[in-house]
Amino acid sequence: MRVPGTTSILRSEGAGRALAPDVSRGIALCFIAVANVMLYLHDRPYGMRQHLVEDGAVDRGVTFAVVALVDARVYPLFALLLGYGIALLSTRDPGAGGVRRLRRRGVGLILFGLVHGVLLFSGDILGLYGLLTLLLIPALGWSGRRLLVVAGVLIVPCALVQGLAFADPGPTMQRAILWSIGITDPLEALAWRPLEWIVAMVGMLGVVPAVLLGIWAAHRDVLANPAAYRHLLVRAGAGLTVVGILGGIPAALVAAGVISVPDGPAAAIISTLHVATGILGGVGYAALLALACTIRRFATSRTAHVFAIVGERSLTSYLLQSVLMVPVLAAWTFGVGGTIGSTGALLIALATYAITVAAACWMHAHGDLRPAEMLLRRFANAPSKRMEVTG
Repeated sequence: MRVPGTTSILRSEGAGRALAPDVSRGIALCFIAVANVMLYLHDRPYGMRQHLVEDGAVDRGVTFAVVALVDARVYPLFALLLGYGIALLSTRDPGAGGVRRLRRRGVGLILFGLVHGVLLFSGDILGLYGLLTLLLIPALGWSGRRLLVVAGVLIVPCALVQGLAFADPGPTMQRAILWSIGITDPLEALAWRPLEWIVAMVGMLGVVPAVLLGIWAAHRDVLANPAAYRHLLVRAGAGLTVVGILGGIPAALVAAGVISVPDGPAAAIISTLHVATGILGGVGYAALLALACTIRRFATSRTAHVFAIVGERSLTSYLLQSVLMVPVLAAWTFGVGGTIGSTGALLIALATYAITVAAACWMHAHGDLRPAEMLLRRFANAPSKRMEVTG
């Protein structure tokens, strides 16, 4: 429900699409590129959160910034937007047919994730998002209070799973995940990726509470009408973002080599705290981005328009990132990830994002193309084989 007199800003050409979710997706894709590119660095000692143990001051500074601000923070942000999206689809099509299409959409995301994970990047998140779409359909009917309580209760166990998986402070030559990235033989690397894809999904369970919070936000139309929730967004954006940054600093200091902790309880606590506060930080980022879209000067700017164009093609852009990164960085391709440091990886991530922005703008200008999104929509909307054909 929109509040009369508020500045709920819609793009004129967006067929009623709200600005904030698309802008948030568009910006989040830049952070996703930064987070993912660090996973391609290989064949050198790893430290906390599987980041390289760097020697140079600049590389260590980049590691600190990425761990404190991006690592375990960007995927909860995107997961909140996933929850928001599936709840919105359910609201628009509340009948049995809508549930069937939502289930098919979940299956479609799993299939996208499987192909993406096996052929390119086994750290894929689409498979988990598809699985959560299927599992959380009952949650679409929960009350706001229940959604908040369950999300809050799940933060600790979900953070424990992911936190303990990445708690080794190093230095170690053993990769904890995505072993195929450091394998030079293409067929051997291919054989590892199906298992890695499954393991990676388990390791990213921290996104579950954020999906529930996205459903809660959709029930209240927060992202479609952010001006009506300005005070809530200010408090959540400022408070949770600060919590996310402060909670990320200990792991960032260890990863950057500023402080050292032995492998054991202290490292496990730091890593788990990092993930738990990352969930909250991701929600804080979402609140700040929605708040930015209430500022008319930004909302009507070319910058916001470009971010929204990318966000409308978030699935296509996400897949394109792997198409661009894998041939350059993985050991079984050109293997550049075995020679560059964190600073070089950051530059590659930003260049990759810039290319995806250019590609999205080109698709927008040439028939409003959205290839991956349209394929997923066709799969979700395909008629059931059990449906009777009437004349």
